[in-house]
Amino acid sequence: MFNLRVYGILITEDNQVLVSDEYIRGNYYTKFPGGGLEFGEGTRDCLAREFMEEMNLRVRVGEHLYTTDFFQMSAFNPDHQIISIYYKVYPLEEIAVPLRDRPFDFDERQMAVYHEKKETETFRLIPMEEFSSDAVTLPIDKVVSEIVKSM
Repeated sequence: MFNLRVYGILITEDNQVLVSDEYIRGNYYTKFPGGGLEFGEGTRDCLAREFMEEMNLRVRVGEHLYTTDFFQMSAFNPDHQIISIYYKVYPLEEIAVPLRDRPFDFDERQMAVYHEKKETETFRLIPMEEFSSDAVTLPIDKVVSEIVKSM
């Protein structure tokens, strides 16, 4: 079974990279914003929807950066192979959600969501000079972080 994921690389005008800090099923992950492709949806539409759902942020989905070219088993379901597609994204408005200064700095509302859904997330910006593959958790994101650093 394949699990198709779509992620956005948002780099601000002052050269900071947007990441999502997530607490899922008792584990912490730092990753690029995005999520799962739904049936009947194109990859660009999926990414625009994910940014709207997660950040209430309208984005323009830009150029394709990377598609997984190696086998990656899902961390959550060993019967699934992950295929991730990454695009550069450009905000069409100011980011309105709170941006955190520290990893996994969840507030009370976010922890209440966790207790209901068993997952929650928050967002932060990492200055490009501090960003590296060590900043993200997932193996495919680590590959993409090297592409981001070379941009």
